[in-house]
Amino acid sequence: MSIHNFSVFPAVADALFSDRFNRIDRLFSQLTGDTPMAVTPAYDIRRVDNDRYALTVSVPGWKESELEIEISGGQLVISGKREEKSDATDEASGWIHRGISRSDFRLSYAVPEHVKVTAAKLAEGILSVELYQEVPDSDKPRKIPIEHVTQAIEHQS
Repeated sequence: MSIHNFSVFPAVADALFSDRFNRIDRLFSQLTGDTPMAVTPAYDIRRVDNDRYALTVSVPGWKESELEIEISGGQLVISGKREEKSDATDEASGWIHRGISRSDFRLSYAVPEHVKVTAAKLAEGILSVELYQEVPDSDKPRKIPIEHVTQAIEHQS
């Protein structure tokens, strides 16, 4: 099982570094014939509007019953655990090569405070998760008016 932490709003440097790490891992895997160390599903994050976000995770071949989504303590966790894990079953069912990852996974995303998952659906190998950030009025920025004070100066003669 591979575990990765991702920020919903990653810095450009972090995204570049993780991509470079994945490329290096794949290169060594091709040279040695080993499987890559970290096999995690590809994902996209999109800002729909000021308060809504869409997270899309590529999970081909996964069933709804094998996927779990939970949000707690500022972390959105998406995990996948296969119900069937037998290589003998693969051979018996006629598979010659299986290039689609069958590994269990766990993705963890740091999410801002007050984020809620409003919907999740699985269709054609794509898991779509809708997020809504509801900031209470007490936490929203507010403009503080500045009073203009004028003092009358009295003239004494």
